[in-house]
Amino acid sequence: MPTKPLQGAKPTRKQLEAQVSMLNDALEASLALSPERDNNFFTGGLSNLYEGRSSWDRKKIFAESMRAWRVNPIARRIVRLMTSFVVGKGLTIKSDDETAQVFLTEWWSHPLNKFNRNVKRWKDEDTRTGNLFMLYNVQADGMTIIRAVPAEQIEDIETTENDVEQEVAYWKDETRTEGYDAFKDGAQQKTFMLHFASNQPIGSPWGEADLSPLLVWIGRFSSWLEDRVRLNRFRTAFMYVIRGSYATESERASREKQIKANPPQSGSVLVLNSNAGEEWSILSANLDSFDASLDGQNIKKMISAGIGFPMHWLSEPEGSTQTTAEAAGTPTFRTLEETQNDFFDMLITMAETALKVKSIPLPKGKTVWIEGPDITERDNASLALALGRAYPNLADMYDREAITAKEFMRLTYKMFAEVWSEKKVPTIKRKPLIKPTDQQPAAVADPKTDPDDTKEQE
Repeated sequence: MPTKPLQGAKPTRKQLEAQVSMLNDALEASLALSPERDNNFFTGGLSNLYEGRSSWDRKKIFAESMRAWRVNPIARRIVRLMTSFVVGKGLTIKSDDETAQVFLTEWWSHPLNKFNRNVKRWKDEDTRTGNLFMLYNVQADGMTIIRAVPAEQIEDIETTENDVEQEVAYWKDETRTEGYDAFKDGAQQKTFMLHFASNQPIGSPWGEADLSPLLVWIGRFSSWLEDRVRLNRFRTAFMYVIRGSYATESERASREKQIKANPPQSGSVLVLNSNAGEEWSILSANLDSFDASLDGQNIKKMISAGIGFPMHWLSEPEGSTQTTAEAAGTPTFRTLEETQNDFFDMLITMAETALKVKSIPLPKGKTVWIEGPDITERDNASLALALGRAYPNLADMYDREAITAKEFMRLTYKMFAEVWSEKKVPTIKRKPLIKPTDQQPAAVADPKTDPDDTKEQE
């Protein structure tokens, strides 16, 4: 026990640290004594799981995210929806360099890579943990085989001293005796690792999952729903109470045993002999079950706000009009589109790394890209309408040399929300303008002076 400083004397640093430690111990003890706390997914509470920028309890959160995905339908639904929109029915890798395209097609469909199947699992892992550790194994012919390493198996990320974004190695234990080297361009590496982080805070090499801030509220919703189910279960439970005059305890026990062996069935009619002296009654719990649907809806609103999905995506119709659903879709689709672009950038980096290992340089101006599904098909009709209305006017402006070919193509692509690159300018020709003719317009008959028209009126 630290000594108490004298009246008016300035406490030493050691005494202050001891007092702070005592207060922290007392606070933790009070929390431990509390019977009600958020321990559905975080056993022990939320005391220090999110404290530091880079020292937060990653493995605990990774484990709880995996647990939520396994046992909670809402968490499983969120992860599946994210993958369905980002990956959809499948992705295709493309390159405008013929040599690179031949290799990437073989690399993508290699039986040990299985990209068409694994990209969905990788996106699931990215949603659960926010980190993808891709281990490359280089074969003798230069083909790279990729395996995803679970994020909880990586203990530490080593970076350069002056730049946290230049990663050097990935260690599997605190002693740094076993791990993987990061990719080094130009080095002959048989095995190396690439790391991709989502929702990465500044100053931290680790990413954070989209699912982690929802765990608390998913746990609260599960606890709330479990309490409601248990309450309704006990409200319908009852037992028979039989009162009678029994001479001895053995006679009462014998009668109880007899009734337990042949209990009355639901809906049956029980006829008693008044001389038996028995009185039957039912004992049930008197529990009030008030309408708590609004509480459940508010908790679900918190979950949907955290992931950015509208309520009706989580089986909770918030509104009954189509306008409400349409308005809620715009920010959701925009967020999903950004998530899809980030995931495509990861795959493009993986492909460019495989090309470097294979010693297939991309010529200047040649690129690699990923073709995937549209986030939403609802605006295809409006985009087609916009293009149909704008194209004739744009073409006329180009024919009259009011805009250049590049500007014409840029505006045309913009009308249906596609990205246009100046590197792919097609060879287009202007149509000859129609010269004005010297022929006079046809005369218009005047009904007041035209005799033929007057005859028709008669």
